[in-house]
Amino acid sequence: MSKNYIGVEEILCDDRFLSWYFKKDIRATQQWEQWMAGHPGSGPRVQQAVEFLQSLHVHEAELKICELTRAEKRLLEKIKRAQMPVVFFRQRWWIAAAGIITLAVGAYAIQEHRAVLHTAYGEIKDHQLPDGTEVVVNADSRVTYSPGWTDGKDREVWLTGEAFFHVRRTPLKSRFIVHTGHFDVIVTGTKFNVVSRQEKANVMLQEGRVILHMREGKELKMTPGDFAEYSDDRLVKRSVKTDSLIAWKDHKLSFDATPIRDVVSIIREQYGVTVRLENETVANKTVSGIMPNDNLNILLKSLEATADFTVIRQGNEIIIQDHP
Repeated sequence: MSKNYIGVEEILCDDRFLSWYFKKDIRATQQWEQWMAGHPGSGPRVQQAVEFLQSLHVHEAELKICELTRAEKRLLEKIKRAQMPVVFFRQRWWIAAAGIITLAVGAYAIQEHRAVLHTAYGEIKDHQLPDGTEVVVNADSRVTYSPGWTDGKDREVWLTGEAFFHVRRTPLKSRFIVHTGHFDVIVTGTKFNVVSRQEKANVMLQEGRVILHMREGKELKMTPGDFAEYSDDRLVKRSVKTDSLIAWKDHKLSFDATPIRDVVSIIREQYGVTVRLENETVANKTVSGIMPNDNLNILLKSLEATADFTVIRQGNEIIIQDHP
């Protein structure tokens, strides 16, 4: 994040600021805190944005046109009283105001009406959602959902990280929707794995059918065995070994001539540690086999047991070297 914000309204329109304020997304929160640390002069504007959000008391469970109109009116009245600087033309500011109030209401709903499943580094959790859907949440991940679901209405969850869903089909065939930062996964009853991390996003379908809905309206239909990866603002299907992809559910990692650089990326994701490869020769080596993923120390010992690598710990850093 290198952006410089001219006014408070630009800060209020930033998703990372809202995630930080409402504590919705760990990664976005960290990014915003890093930005604030690098821009100490922004403190007064950030504080003014915080005070403005604290002054809002909007609790509508569902937004209707009349409610949004009233909310917009209250928002503009508060802005006028606070004499906040407005740099947008009137029409653009009206749109921005609607966006701000909608995000604020949505964030309040998350805080007040949604349950959160959160896993730490190295932790995997099994959980049953209100409709009986089973979800396995991978390390460093968050699943947010409404605690009460009614058949006939959409069942919605929000994912940051990675999770495997076994969705229960309802009598009225209610849709089950997983919202991610890049696309929505829409199903009725099926089994699938979703990754929604800052550096990668993908979906692997094990059973049933799903539709991936992009933000700009494009859709991609998937059948069992399909793997779709988000790259360069589009979804691309490619072949993968599905069993290897979801081995993490059983606390295992399955590798088949996998470059050690990819293994290192997995270790960083799962355990939040710093890992460095000694040189390019080590980076180009591959790993095959099934390794336990219950404990970082055991995983590292398993790598050493291949007789191809030496693992050294120096403080908080792990160094993987070529075996002498």
